[in-house]
Amino acid sequence: MKRFGFFAAMLLSAFVAEAQQAIFERHDTRSPQFNDDGTVTLRIKAPEAKKVMVVGDCIERGHGELRQQDGVWSYTTAQLPAELYSYRFYVDGVETQDAGNIERSRDVRSFMSTFIVSKEEGDKGWLYQNHNVEHGDVAHVWYDSPQLGLKRRMSIYTPPGYDKGKAYPVLYLLHGAGGDEEAWLTLGRTAQIMDNLIALGKAKPMIVVMPNGNASDDAGPLETGIRNKNWPKASYEESFSDVMNYVKKHYKTKKGADNTAICGLSMGGYHTFRISMLNPGTFGYMGLFSAAIRLGGRNQPKSVEQQFADNPEATAQMKALFDAKPRLYWIAIGKDDFLFQQNVELRSYLDKMQYPYEYYENGGGHIWRNWRIYLSMFAQRLF
Repeated sequence: MKRFGFFAAMLLSAFVAEAQQAIFERHDTRSPQFNDDGTVTLRIKAPEAKKVMVVGDCIERGHGELRQQDGVWSYTTAQLPAELYSYRFYVDGVETQDAGNIERSRDVRSFMSTFIVSKEEGDKGWLYQNHNVEHGDVAHVWYDSPQLGLKRRMSIYTPPGYDKGKAYPVLYLLHGAGGDEEAWLTLGRTAQIMDNLIALGKAKPMIVVMPNGNASDDAGPLETGIRNKNWPKASYEESFSDVMNYVKKHYKTKKGADNTAICGLSMGGYHTFRISMLNPGTFGYMGLFSAAIRLGGRNQPKSVEQQFADNPEATAQMKALFDAKPRLYWIAIGKDDFLFQQNVELRSYLDKMQYPYEYYENGGGHIWRNWRIYLSMFAQRLF
């Protein structure tokens, strides 16, 4: 036993030494490299490779071929405006990350290396970075959902100074299909956006609650966590009170619709649309980002107006929602988004019913680049 323990100790020591060595190792391939002319050079060392490609939103046409010199492959982008960018390499067709770049994010099951370009204080890139400002905290908590029959996970941002005893308003921030309770933190840069907007005096300090919107799972992307054996006993929209009850019980929150907001992207926009209808007078602020708009099943062939005409209960719910006189009903979408027509139809219905709302339209499609913008704009309108 002593001899076995000795060899085990030696193996552990070697492992620790190797791990510690890795801390001090330096990659001789600098990537990404930010150039003075506003371009960015990406590199990967692959001396045996025959062909290396890069795919990402920082690349013209979405993909490009790298050039090789002395076993190092490189690609230089065009001049890039302030933004958060993502990319990955394909070495002889095999997907790989940039070994020289420790910054990366996960979108469902796909990993991408990332970098941020910023030109000046206050631009989009600056807003997504960490700066020397007061920072809030992020907690990952578990809560009971009796309506779904699960213990579930969500992420909660509390603003700087939260521990000093003051109560704060609450924003419920919902992710899209395939996302989870970490999506708005990693891809959406929520903590950085809120820290920086609060520091600039452009947003009120608030609690931001980011639940998991996959009703059949406990945590993580759909079907990666503990999955209900049977179909959930309730829909996510119907069970949302479980989320709110936990927050009210465990966090110092201001009460009432004037201190409560909800918004979400894509599926989360749909959740916002339906949750607010099921709870009139609960939310004073609602934000639909590239929202899926439907009252029936997933593939609803009827127009939004016809769906309401066929559903008296939903019509009454929407009336009750606006009879409560919310402070803001905000719709935002890119003109190239595949859900654009649904949002046109929703606006047409709201116009017909004379329900007040505000609308923001920009370029681009169903992408995180737009959703970060929408969160940055919406947060400045709250409370």
